[in-house]
Amino acid sequence: MASPASSSSSRIDVFWHEGMLKHDTGVGVFDTAMDPGFLDVLEKHPENPDRVKNMVSILKRGPISPYISWHTGRPADISDLLSFHTPEYIKELVQADEAGGKMICEGTILNPGSWDASLLAAGTTLMAMKHILDGHGKIAYALVRPPGHHAQPAQADGYCFLNNAGIAVQLALDSGCGKVAAIDIDVHYGNGTAEGFYRSDNVLTISLHMNHGSWGPSHPQQGTVYELGEDKGFGFNLNIPLPNGTGDRGYEYAMNKLVVPAIQKFKPAIMVMVIGQDSSAAIEKWEGKCEN
Repeated sequence: MASPASSSSSRIDVFWHEGMLKHDTGVGVFDTAMDPGFLDVLEKHPENPDRVKNMVSILKRGPISPYISWHTGRPADISDLLSFHTPEYIKELVQADEAGGKMICEGTILNPGSWDASLLAAGTTLMAMKHILDGHGKIAYALVRPPGHHAQPAQADGYCFLNNAGIAVQLALDSGCGKVAAIDIDVHYGNGTAEGFYRSDNVLTISLHMNHGSWGPSHPQQGTVYELGEDKGFGFNLNIPLPNGTGDRGYEYAMNKLVVPAIQKFKPAIMVMVIGQDSSAAIEKWEGKCEN
């Protein structure tokens, strides 16, 4: 009898590479990497390898493990990154890596090993997209870190260096997909992806997030309903800010009343989901509340 993972209709293709664990965000006070000198125990940075280790273990030993087919990721080439990011920005990251590391912006720390992990995250996401584009499956999950949805074409932000989803969306467009939808359910606004396609009418960016506004120079976007896109992209960015503590029914309502109709009207050839886990009730320091 064939295993569930052998059937493309029920299989989830997961793309992963252990090299992404080498992105060491360090310890300190929350995400500052600072030691004030009077604490016995310093906190791990919120975006640390343990989070992804647990996700890998859940997928390998949890209830959906029989339906998963595993694929080993690969690093992206610099040319891949330039489909979304500016040459000047990529040069800044390369130079920071060559210099031994740098805090690119608040909380976003490029340490030795971080750049290689970033290239793996982008390349692994591209592999997942190409797997679908080539007709090898219906659902592909790129399990990657560092995360990417806050990274703008010329700016790191919110623990993100490279916009993995944005690079994958661009690959879909370059491969002949006339329209692509990117749906982001992270509890924070997917500002980087939105910024990258803010003037495009062939990418519909949708973000459901807490109403947190801007958090500084690296994140000038507010994430409000009034940020609709510009030029020919006007009307192709849909922000859905949700009250803190929004639960399953709130997300379900927003999906059914706003997201689904927008997708049906747009008629994309392919959809990219950005699945940040910080809206889960299982997260200790939660801001949203999606029950698992």
